[in-house]
Amino acid sequence: MPKVSLDMPTELLDDIRQHVGDEKKFVSFADAVRTACRKMLDHLDEVDRRQGRGDEQ
Repeated sequence: MPKVSLDMPTELLDDIRQHVGDEKKFVSFADAVRTACRKMLDHLDEVDRRQGRGDEQ
């Protein structure tokens, strides 16, 4: 699996970390970021469908 490096504001990093760990929604920071990316892409796909833009790949 490829690794990605990025700059992120501390406030955003801190907010995400509040949801990571035992008995929380995500098991790791990477899991939280992957899940957020998947949800964002699903949302963008839905916007494209509503705008009449189909899969052109």
